[in-house]
Amino acid sequence: MKVKTAAKINLALDVTGKRPDGYHLIESVFQTVGIYDEISIELSDKITLTCEKSESIPCGEENIVCKAAKLFFEESGIDNGCKIHLIKEIPSQAGMGGGSSDAAAVLYALNELTGTKLTTEKLAEIGLKLGADVPFFLTGGTAHVSGIGEKITPIADYSGKVLLIAKGEEGVSTAEAYKSIDSLENPNHPDVAALVRSINFGGSDGHKYFGNLFESAIMLTEVDYIRLTMMFCGAENPTMTGSGSAVFGLFRDEKAAGYCGEMLRDKGFYAQVCKTVKESFIVE
Repeated sequence: MKVKTAAKINLALDVTGKRPDGYHLIESVFQTVGIYDEISIELSDKITLTCEKSESIPCGEENIVCKAAKLFFEESGIDNGCKIHLIKEIPSQAGMGGGSSDAAAVLYALNELTGTKLTTEKLAEIGLKLGADVPFFLTGGTAHVSGIGEKITPIADYSGKVLLIAKGEEGVSTAEAYKSIDSLENPNHPDVAALVRSINFGGSDGHKYFGNLFESAIMLTEVDYIRLTMMFCGAENPTMTGSGSAVFGLFRDEKAAGYCGEMLRDKGFYAQVCKTVKESFIVE
């Protein structure tokens, strides 16, 4: 089975507290976007992984896709393995959930290939053991996400919006990003509830409520440059996604987004035009 599995952005992201076990509580709107990793998978006697375009991630048993496969077989009681080939297109250390998306795709594919017929809820339960974002990718689309990321409530469809997503060389460690959040005093919290209401009523002014608390905690020169360039090109409220360091800008049309993308690529940035999408997986 071959599965193309989507990236996500946080249209809005707030950190609202911290649990006794150290996990941070969030309020966010997650949105899948049309930038995809590709996973090819077939059943075998042991778990193996090969990779393309994966210089910045491990390509061994420490990769989350191997952990996902191992956990699926353990949880389903199946004595089996699989061969996985991963082609990375989603930027790493970008706040776009590439690893979590890959893990979700492996759970989905193995459930289909083995005929196990685990429910999406059960797959989400397995996925949560791998990472807080994994359950979201089993469905994708547009969702209000809370808790540590495990409380997922689908909201109105926000697909078909034209975006430019750009990233520089600077990466952000999620752990370090949250440490920076913890040190903020009286930060300006994004209005996640207002964004949810806007999208549920058509989303025409949704961009007004895009926001990310991490922008107050992480000062990256490249992020500032990308945001200013997108604003110059007419993007609506360009915003960093996740704990960084990719930035997305909402554009009126693909031509304007493409022009801005060319400007950023000429300066050495990753820049990709895409659209918001309804689902995580394209099965081929």
